[in-house]
Formats: sequence, C-alpha cells, structure tokens
Amino acid sequence: MKVAVVGGSGYVGGELVRLLLGHPEVELVQVTSDSMAGRPVGRAHPNLRKATSLAFTPHDALGPADATFLATPHGGSMERVPEIVRTGGIVVDLSADYRLKDASQYPVYYRAEHPHPELLAEAVYGLPELHRDRLRTARIIAVPGCIATASILALRPLVTAGLVGPGPVVVDAKSGSSASGRDAGPAGSHAERSGVMRAYAATGHRHTAEIEQETGLTVALSCHAVEAVRGVLATCHAFGGRAVDEKTLWRAYRGAYGSEPFVRIVHESDGIHREPEPKLLAGTNTCEVGFAVDGHAGRVVALGALDNLMKGAAGNAVQCFNVRAGFAETTGLGFLGLHPS
Repeated sequence: MKVAVVGGSGYVGGELVRLLLGHPEVELVQVTSDSMAGRPVGRAHPNLRKATSLAFTPHDALGPADATFLATPHGGSMERVPEIVRTGGIVVDLSADYRLKDASQYPVYYRAEHPHPELLAEAVYGLPELHRDRLRTARIIAVPGCIATASILALRPLVTAGLVGPGPVVVDAKSGSSASGRDAGPAGSHAERSGVMRAYAATGHRHTAEIEQETGLTVALSCHAVEAVRGVLATCHAFGGRAVDEKTLWRAYRGAYGSEPFVRIVHESDGIHREPEPKLLAGTNTCEVGFAVDGHAGRVVALGALDNLMKGAAGNAVQCFNVRAGFAETTGLGFLGLHPS
C-alpha cells in the first residue's frame, strides 16, 4: 500500500517515518512539512540519514495515497480529514481532532468548535485492544493521546470486571519531554526541564475527556513533567469498589490482555522492575500494566506505562493501520526495547 505522512518533521512524524520505512507491506511515497519543505527527511531526523531519499514537500502538495497519517498539531486535521476521505483513502489521525464523540467537548478542552461534527460518530477511537472489530472497516482512525492510552489500558480491566466504585478515579500521570513536541517553547528548554518534577496540569488536562469517554468513569487527572525524554507512567487510584485480592485482579487483567500482542501485565513480588517501567519500553509498541491492592485505604492502584511516541502515538497508529489493512497486527512493530538503556 502507498502511504503518506502529513506533518513529518516533528517527533511523532519522525517515528511514523521510521516505522513505515521498515514496514514490509507499504511504500512511503510522501512526507509533508511546510517548515522543512525541500529538505531531506534526514535533516529533521538524523537517525534516518541514508534510510530514504525522500524530501519534505509542502502540505498543500499532498497527493493521494491508500492511507494518510496525519501528525499535525491539534486543530490541523479538522479540515484535512474530510478532503482525504473524499479521495477514498484511509485516514490515520494522530491529533485530537476526531477522538471525541461529543462535539460539545471540543470548546471545553480545545477551545474551538468542531467544523465537522457529523464525522465524529464515524471516526473510530484507535485502541485495538478496545475497538479492533470496528477498526477493520474504519475510514477515519483517531489515534488516542499518550496519557489517555496508558490510563485507559490500566483501568479497563477494573471497569470490565466491575471493580471500580461510583466515585471519581484519580489519575496521576508523569511524562517525558518529547510529549510536548519539537516546538515545546520555553518550558521545554534544558534549563527549565532538567531535574524537573513539575505539575503542569493539576486539573483540566485535555486527555481527561478521552479517558472518561472510553471508560465511562469520572476522572480526576493531574499531569506532571519529569526529567525523561520518552515515557508516560499513569498511576490510577480507584476507590469504593468491592473488596478484592490480588488473585481477583490477576484474573481481570489476564482476561482483558492474555492474548493481546502489545500489552504486558507486570506485577512481580521482588526485583527492581516489579511494576510497569517506561524506561524499559523506549522504542517499543508495548504498554505495561500492573496493579496493587491497598486494603488500608480501600484502594486499587492500576498502573500503565508506555513510550509516548510509540504506543502513545506512532506505534499505535501503525498497529491500527495493520488491523485496518488486514496485515498481521505486529507487522513492523517487533522491536523489543533495550536493557540497560
């Protein structure tokens, strides 16, 4: 299949290009970027030097493809998606522009009215672990946010098994600097980021809407920046459910993910990697999930860890594309990570 990447000069775009160049079933025919137009792809992504002879083209020179991956900033896909759909191509959108089913949530979380609410119902939320059957026929795939993916996958077994109480679930998420993108501004400079443990969104983070949509829970999300380049760790605190033990949780998580190719259940009794660890997942499309029981506080802790640029973005996008195209779901996504790294 012939594929194109729109917005290929950013971190997520670079990961898409890297993965698609190594995908045995696709030909990457175009990568667009207005800021880098005319320059070789390797100029923006030095790890791809000599991997491709492609140069960036302007966004308005985008041609037809069997599938188009959109790695544009939020708001940049709203008008592009209908145009691409009209050509008959598959859209894999990595922005937030088609993730939410309720159009009224866009002014709340993204400060903009959605110009095409009629397409929101058609767009499939791109988590194969939840929506694999719908992805097989999707015209528009809306790839989830990184914090949302880690949180949803951590919480899903508790929801499915009825182990969550009626009150809010508290999610404490920590993310590395690449989650802010290549143009992060002053907050992403080395002087401001080094050594940091910063609460940058104590309330109101936009991924709240996605987690609530996909779990049906009321979510109290707080987000922190930590000194790492890649990685998200979501620690989710669920109160008020029925009393459970670890055997019950093992059954719930194995029932949800026992056959999933890109979810690993991690909950060991000893060792330094007893629970999910983002560092071990750098460059992989794997999400690790874990859990703990706090009988003292009547709390179940659910953990989700991933690489924000991979299972939190580009890797998950390729996984969704594989499902849609009918390829083996793991095609092009076999990297197992490094240890130590």
